[in-house]
Amino acid sequence: MNKPLHVDQISHLFPLNALAPRQLQQLRDQLTPRALGRGEALFEAGAGVNATYFLLKGALALHGPGGDRSLVAESPEGRRALVPGASLQSAHATEDSSVLMIDSRALDRLLSRQQADADLLLELASTGELTDWLEELLDNPLFAKVPVENVRQMLGRLHEIELPAGYVLLREGDAGDCCYFLKRGRAEVITGLGGNRQVVAELAVGACFGEEALLSDAPRNATVSLIEDGAVLRLARQDFLALLQAPVVAEVELDEAEALLEQGAQWLDVRLTDEYERGHAAQALNMPLHLLRLKTRLLAPERVYLCYCDSGKRSANGVFLLAQLGFRAYGLRGGLNALSCERLDRFLCEQGSGYLARSGGRTERSG
Repeated sequence: MNKPLHVDQISHLFPLNALAPRQLQQLRDQLTPRALGRGEALFEAGAGVNATYFLLKGALALHGPGGDRSLVAESPEGRRALVPGASLQSAHATEDSSVLMIDSRALDRLLSRQQADADLLLELASTGELTDWLEELLDNPLFAKVPVENVRQMLGRLHEIELPAGYVLLREGDAGDCCYFLKRGRAEVITGLGGNRQVVAELAVGACFGEEALLSDAPRNATVSLIEDGAVLRLARQDFLALLQAPVVAEVELDEAEALLEQGAQWLDVRLTDEYERGHAAQALNMPLHLLRLKTRLLAPERVYLCYCDSGKRSANGVFLLAQLGFRAYGLRGGLNALSCERLDRFLCEQGSGYLARSGGRTERSG
């Protein structure tokens, strides 16, 4: 039986190499290679499998409306993801091979979050803010599911407090009216009272504590105190609960988007550059989500922008960012995955480096 791969063994595969190790760990239950015998099909036309494939060993024959081609493991092209669809209809092994199959929705969700997190950290770093504590916070499983826009709004509601060693932040049995993030220093978690007191954990920078009482509406289940001088960020109960509420994104169907294009709107492809170059909308600008904030200086404030990606998650983050900066923007509802094969073919009608935005929102062909 095949053993699951370690994350280091897949870090050369695109776009898995765009993910942080902690995010790759979220795919660990999908990292078991699948053996494929010579002549065996990897997928067939019309199979409807929502999966992304990676060739680890061997060779494949790929079939699509544009013709047939071969793919060899470890070649530059062989390290790229294979996504069944209108342009790639079937694939079979031409020799004994090994492949990896990842759920496309899970992968797109992680890519979206990675780029959104990078944008948030870049935004804070540009103001001179030290972000070590925030990077650790974003690793917290609780916040991995919170929309990045909500995290961004939360930052404006945090109250920083400088405290000395020995200060007690939470007491076991008290009611919960807030939670804290440790920005600097160390803290210890103690359970029990009197002679039964026991240190059960030590908290480092980026730790969130006190949230359990807010989530369960129960008394504090531990005492937390600083073991050295430090700083914490306090978040009130109502702001914490608001943090967990998913925001609403302005979205349009493709027909509505086409009507806006006729009125002068502009497509923004917020996927990675490699994805864009393999196929994009007519005259679409490539604005990868993690670079979007830097590139908005090239956009025209009076113009409407239409964002798209595979599932709609990355474009949703792009719409939030643009709206924050004063732009009028919409996301393509459901992303490219919601389009039929015929409509997808018409939509991704151009390949290559495409178009660039010039100062004042002017769009020009690159090269």
